[in-house]
Amino acid sequence: MQTKRTIFTVIIVFFSVLTTHAQHSLTRIWSTEATLPIPESVLYNAQDKLLYVAQIDGKSGEKDGKGGIAKVGLDGKIIAQDWITGLNAPKGMGKIGNKLYVADVTDIVEIDSKTGKILKKYEVEGAKFLNDLTIDAKGNIYVSDSDTKKVHLLSDGKVSTYFEDLTRPNGLLSVGSDLLIADNGALKRLSGDKKITTIAEGMDKSTDGIEQVKPGEYIVSCWAGMVFYVKEDGTTEKLLDTSADQVNSADIGYDSIKKIVYVPTFMKNSVVAYQLK
Repeated sequence: MQTKRTIFTVIIVFFSVLTTHAQHSLTRIWSTEATLPIPESVLYNAQDKLLYVAQIDGKSGEKDGKGGIAKVGLDGKIIAQDWITGLNAPKGMGKIGNKLYVADVTDIVEIDSKTGKILKKYEVEGAKFLNDLTIDAKGNIYVSDSDTKKVHLLSDGKVSTYFEDLTRPNGLLSVGSDLLIADNGALKRLSGDKKITTIAEGMDKSTDGIEQVKPGEYIVSCWAGMVFYVKEDGTTEKLLDTSADQVNSADIGYDSIKKIVYVPTFMKNSVVAYQLK
């Protein structure tokens, strides 16, 4: 009897371990045509019912005027590939009201989403490689500079350095008074009083985009081709790995209602939608 109980207990533990390590998955829904020139970032916007896609169309750090923003439908159809042109190497985006903000090498670009006109460019002094951007509930705009290892703040029309004790910051996400930062393979939390802690680590060093699934649970992409499900307790679960096929997964977008993850494939020139389960 004891032997049977032991075997039963082992089976229960075994399946519990399997469940723990396979709680979530991504199922491919659609892919756009491969005509988006180097898509680096996707911003899902519920208000506009579409995706904004930042297209580098050149080298990631060059001011060549080739970059732009495309509009893509939630069915994967490209609505306007050249909606915004004349940018350099646009990456992270954020939207508040009718204004879209874009990180563009050394500038934060402000765009009127209704007219498609560039309203203003805020130069970030000393910037070398502005990467991701997020906006908090108060309208403060944060942008990471991966090369100078800093996070800058645009508030009331003025740019300042917000934090600089980082390794290679990329993805940013405002959560309450905190700022989540994807930094060289780790997901970090910067509190409102500037205290930095590590939520999880051990991911590929090319950590890129961050999206919140629900309080305490996040999706983190790595440019090399991986997407992770990350929890506050430090556990990470790999949901996607397309690195063997040389398909990147840059700065992701996320529809929190339908639980759809939008992955820009960078050199493959497309955006792929996945259902999160």
